[in-house]
Amino acid sequence: MHHPTLEPAPPTAGPALQQGLKGRQITMISIGGVIGAGLFVGSSTAVAAAGPAVLISFLLAAALVVLVMQMLGEMAVANPDTGSFSTYADRALGRWAGFSIGWLYWWFYILVIPIEAIAAGEVIAGLTSVPSWIPALAMIALLAGSNLLAVRNYGEFEYWFALLKVVAIVAFLVLGALAIFGVLPGSDAHGVSHLWSEGGFAPKGGVAVLAGLLTAMFSFQGSEIVTIAAAESEEPKKNIKKAVRAVVWRLGLFYVGSIFVVVSLVPWNSDALADGSYQAVLDRMNIPGAGLIMDVVLVVAVSSCLNSAIYTASRMAFSLARRQDAPAALAATSAAGVPRNAVLASTVIGVAAVIANYLLPSVFTYLIASSGAIALMMYMVIAITQYATRRKEPQPTEVRMWAFPYLTLATIAFIAGVLVLMAVLPGHRLELWLSLALAAVLVTAGVLRQRRHGNRPPAVSRQA
Repeated sequence: MHHPTLEPAPPTAGPALQQGLKGRQITMISIGGVIGAGLFVGSSTAVAAAGPAVLISFLLAAALVVLVMQMLGEMAVANPDTGSFSTYADRALGRWAGFSIGWLYWWFYILVIPIEAIAAGEVIAGLTSVPSWIPALAMIALLAGSNLLAVRNYGEFEYWFALLKVVAIVAFLVLGALAIFGVLPGSDAHGVSHLWSEGGFAPKGGVAVLAGLLTAMFSFQGSEIVTIAAAESEEPKKNIKKAVRAVVWRLGLFYVGSIFVVVSLVPWNSDALADGSYQAVLDRMNIPGAGLIMDVVLVVAVSSCLNSAIYTASRMAFSLARRQDAPAALAATSAAGVPRNAVLASTVIGVAAVIANYLLPSVFTYLIASSGAIALMMYMVIAITQYATRRKEPQPTEVRMWAFPYLTLATIAFIAGVLVLMAVLPGHRLELWLSLALAAVLVTAGVLRQRRHGNRPPAVSRQA
């Protein structure tokens, strides 16, 4: 079956990307994009840092992501593009901005590949007693191979991964509600007294709420993937609008709802949280096989994130190459419209990082730290780009940022405040400074490239 292409390809690039993603796949990508191990396991770190007041941390983080997605949705509906916010920054702020944030984002997802593969490998190794590096590399090979064949394969994998995650969360919320109301048979946990019984609602004070905010914010990374994927669907504008509308209830129900169940049923200072927030709750409910259930859910969650990381990194590399800001070979596509060179290059570097984790763990630690503030930088660039775009172009008609320019400027100020918070709070400084150093190098390279070659012609920018 013939699929219409996204855009005219440069003469040397081969066929353009194919619009092979279905509406149902885009919907699940938008729902599953922010559901990773950070919710099922990592949220326990935020709970331990802030106590029950971590609910405020997650509400603030969710509000920020909702505002950023509304801004991104405004630009993406007006101009659907595989390069998403990198392309919009290129047009609104200059070539240097699109270049630097595009490469920063690519680097972020290159490092997500080994993080998720290693996590999956460790869970599978615990169940099978094989060395963890074997399932880690096998998982990368399987999902990279799928991504190399056709974009619909990525979409289909992600559809089922996301569906399983949603089923797991809904089941958890239902069990949590039954336990809270005291009608779950056999449960040792009930009521909501843990919200205040161990030192009050904010036992560690307001600063701890801000510390919890940092963990919460990084848990939400991934919402923007839908604007990249939607460009490879048959109705990109419709799919982006639907995804932007869904982000509010998605974040509210899944994240804030889950954290409410956790801090209601488990003391925030319980040692049980070390095994993960979801498992701690299931254990107190006396759910049979809670450990095995969570292992399966975790493998699905990290496989989903790994699948999306390979896809997202390859599409950003492809977009950069189309704009002549990456090696031209990365813009080449197969007969099926897959940027195979970009997929392979991104995967190979991800595999190298997995190997580095086992052979040079200290180096791997610094690599991971270098991506620690990139999500915040991306949010900042989206907000600044939306502000600049609205100043230059007519007011959009389909999706609009609320209360412009006030909420946009407030969002920029809030993100700047969080970056300052990272510099002040111990435990996040290394991430901030390494991320800023990497950003400084890329911005310098982008500025030099813009001075040498100028801003690209509008026709080339539109092809990105």
